[in-house]
Amino acid sequence: MIQRQFWLKRCETAWLQAPIAWLSGVRRCGKTVLAKAFGEDRSLYLNCDLPAVGDMTHDPAFFYRNCGKEIVIFDEVHQLSDPSRLLKVGADEFPKLKILATGSSTLAAKKKFRDTLTGRKRQIHLLPALWDEFAAFGGASLHKRLFHGGLPPALLAQRKDASFYREWTDSFFSRDIQKLFGLRDYGKFNLVFEYLMKQSGGQLDVSKAARALSISRATISNHLRAMEITHAMTVLRPFHAGGRRELVKMPKVYGFDTGFVSFFKGWDPLRTTDYGHLWEHLVLEWVQAKLPDASLLYWRDAFGREVDFVIPGNRDAVDAVECKWNPSEFDGESLAAFRGLHPDGSNFLVCPSVDHSYKKRVKGMEITVCDPSGLAP
Repeated sequence: MIQRQFWLKRCETAWLQAPIAWLSGVRRCGKTVLAKAFGEDRSLYLNCDLPAVGDMTHDPAFFYRNCGKEIVIFDEVHQLSDPSRLLKVGADEFPKLKILATGSSTLAAKKKFRDTLTGRKRQIHLLPALWDEFAAFGGASLHKRLFHGGLPPALLAQRKDASFYREWTDSFFSRDIQKLFGLRDYGKFNLVFEYLMKQSGGQLDVSKAARALSISRATISNHLRAMEITHAMTVLRPFHAGGRRELVKMPKVYGFDTGFVSFFKGWDPLRTTDYGHLWEHLVLEWVQAKLPDASLLYWRDAFGREVDFVIPGNRDAVDAVECKWNPSEFDGESLAAFRGLHPDGSNFLVCPSVDHSYKKRVKGMEITVCDPSGLAP
């Protein structure tokens, strides 16, 4: 069994703060395997896809009194008719019990979750295989991680199978989007999903997308919101602080996994020019995992100069993160323009080929050159 120790520790830490650890993440990212890793001695595992689980938990208080385990796991809890009530009773009446609830969505899917369980839970967003988890997946190479993606079935496969990505997309709509949001038009949803995957890592002009797809702006925005809630897309808003030429509205949208991005872009095989783009996605996932409470944004000005990621800190300090496949590709022009407006904060150049972090000066700026672990331990 694949052991993802970072995520197991994240669950244990969550239970020190609240009785419910809410483990969300896209379908097939490894939530079930992670949940079962707590072991039968400590935990009671329940697959909420099974009708018997609904009957078993119909009287929540009676169920919890007789569960007989330290940890109760509700896998795919959103499949139950009233998951909020079940979790709320467990948190309020049995606060010493550790509850792990898994699902593809955060609790923002109001159609299914009537109560967001404020104060009773800690949320954990499980991501595809991270930069430092390759050894746990049979020693997968960086090339394979970028090309196949980080979902365990894809990363462990000997070859990239197009049917996996198509079948995942169909299942994502039928099992998550329809049930959580009540959306019915698969055709429109799939058009938007593929469009966003092909545009992944770029700015999203909703009006332009609406014209290209012959779908209303409202529909595209609604679909994007559903994808964001279910972690299929990450939406980064632009950072600005009064600069007249800073962009303030148009977001950047990233697909959740490099395997799907390369699949929908038709990048098979990968070319040298593709690696940098996919590497940026992998760095984003690292930051999301290791700094889950960070406010992650990007910066761009009217001249097209852009900083990949910015992370606001205390007062006026803003850390800047640039991602390059090769450190020699970095010229510092965009970062210098950003620092001309926002001088306080640390600068990072994140590259895969850096064995040890080091500092250098570019255009008068001190920059830390590192792999993703240099951003957060």
